[in-house]
Amino acid sequence: MKKKLLQASTISLLLILIFSLHSLANETSVKIDAPEKVEKGSEVTIKIEVTHSGNNFLHHTNWVWVKVNDKEYKKWEYGGFSKPEEENFTLEFTLKIDAPTTIEAKGNCNLHGSKGLDSVKIEIK
Repeated sequence: MKKKLLQASTISLLLILIFSLHSLANETSVKIDAPEKVEKGSEVTIKIEVTHSGNNFLHHTNWVWVKVNDKEYKKWEYGGFSKPEEENFTLEFTLKIDAPTTIEAKGNCNLHGSKGLDSVKIEIK
């Protein structure tokens, strides 16, 4: 009888812990850091700032993608064993800008989804 009570208490404690961590979590959000105007032919560094609370083995950002002029440019995928090291992290890549360019980015939490995409437009000077 004591063994069953101990098992039930342990399971209850684990469930409470899981649900309390869940309440601290949020959706993955992204913010693009890019120049507004550049010279034609310039190489620019684009930064994607990814924000997500509660990053752990069971709950984490599982992907981030970037589109350039409506075409998928890059996608980063993560899992429980290959999750980002930090809750908030930055991804970087470079682009050569020859014409006005629209960049979109979106990230996703494996449990809560996404806060939506961020978009910027880089104009030519």
